Amino acid sequence: MANKVVYVCNECGYESSKWLGKCPVCSEWNSFFEQKITKTKHSAQTSDTTRFRSEKINTVDLTEVPRMDCGFTELNRVLGGGIVPGSVCLLGGDPGIGKSTLLLQVCKNLARQGMRVLYASGEESKTQIKMRAIRLNATEEEIYLHSENELNDILNEANSIKPKILVIDSIQTIYTEDSPSTPGTVSQVRECTMRLMRYAKQENVCVLIIGHMTKDGVIAGPKVLEHMVDCVLYFEGEKQSAYRIIRSNKNRFGSSNEIAVFDMLGTGLAEITNPSELFISGRVNGVSGSAIACTLEGSRPILAEVQALVAKTNYNNPRRSGTGVDTNRLFLILAVLEKRAGLSFLPQADVYVNLTGGLSISEPACDLAIAMAIASGVKNQPLLPDCAVFGELGLLGEIRLVGGIEKRISEAEKLGFSRCLLPYRNYTLINPNDYQIELLPVKSIIEAFSKGFCEA
Repeated sequence: MANKVVYVCNECGYESSKWLGKCPVCSEWNSFFEQKITKTKHSAQTSDTTRFRSEKINTVDLTEVPRMDCGFTELNRVLGGGIVPGSVCLLGGDPGIGKSTLLLQVCKNLARQGMRVLYASGEESKTQIKMRAIRLNATEEEIYLHSENELNDILNEANSIKPKILVIDSIQTIYTEDSPSTPGTVSQVRECTMRLMRYAKQENVCVLIIGHMTKDGVIAGPKVLEHMVDCVLYFEGEKQSAYRIIRSNKNRFGSSNEIAVFDMLGTGLAEITNPSELFISGRVNGVSGSAIACTLEGSRPILAEVQALVAKTNYNNPRRSGTGVDTNRLFLILAVLEKRAGLSFLPQADVYVNLTGGLSISEPACDLAIAMAIASGVKNQPLLPDCAVFGELGLLGEIRLVGGIEKRISEAEKLGFSRCLLPYRNYTLINPNDYQIELLPVKSIIEAFSKGFCEA
């Protein structure tokens, strides 16, 4: 047995043989702390060699694993069809956004199906959890509460009551005595998650883990934490807004980047089955600076309103601000509009772009909608009424091909839009007679201006 001292970054988990003021990986200052590592020699032989026998790929059983219904149709879709037994799911979000509320509601729905649930909290007492459960009407007989921080005690309790679902709230407050560091450090988070993952696979129990968020909007702890688990969900939304968005950043049992939209009520979270209606419900027709974008979140098309405000400024450095859109992408679109579309007014104007409803998008297919909204604000001329817009904007001013064309058009048609501005290359790949909506194909941003605006 040998002891070794290393210095570990508390933000990203980078290890160094000496202390460093700045982490070379995540660039954080004063994030290194000393950690002692005990190495034990392992025997090359194992007592049970049959567990590790290899198997031919053609003989692997492909029997579909039955999924558990979590009680929310939208959350089931984000998870790929439901909760998979033996999986480990990580849910991250800002403090107070509703992570514990959501998982307690999921526990209620699963308990009503006869599944035993163990809710282990290292932050709240049983009384505090019971008060929330009463508000959510989640006082089911099959829900067991356990207020403990030590992982061995939690696993012993789980082995005693044999739950189907184990909830850890939160991983940053859990520690194991096998590791000498304090709770929340890189080594503790990594060790506890590894042991929970091993328990989930061996006992075929689904483990739901709540993770804290850093100031940069990522789950606290080493990045390897997200690589270890099967599913990573991010809880997004403003505290001042009643709407919450759950986005799958990683999913081994379904598609990633799927989203589910919830409404925060006094009795808990209520799912919104048609978020497009929510994001465009308050739009005003006939006003300049507005465009309806059609984006794909995973496999789901969503319509959202892009608003742009262009105002003349007397300062030498005009402001460029974007809410819900990528700022670097916004700078690119402004440069193309100035160079390729001749909007010379932009260098002397402040430009503000906002995506309504608290939604955030990074898909290039929304470039054309952002550009049309800005141009509408500059020209003080509204777009055609009931017109959905999508397309990627190239540096030469061309409108490029995007994916999911059928889903985007069908979503716009379902919500009552009468026309759609889309890339010409997409138009050539579909049959226009299959849709009742009027299709306006464009090849460049100049052509989009000629077809997309109302006549002055």
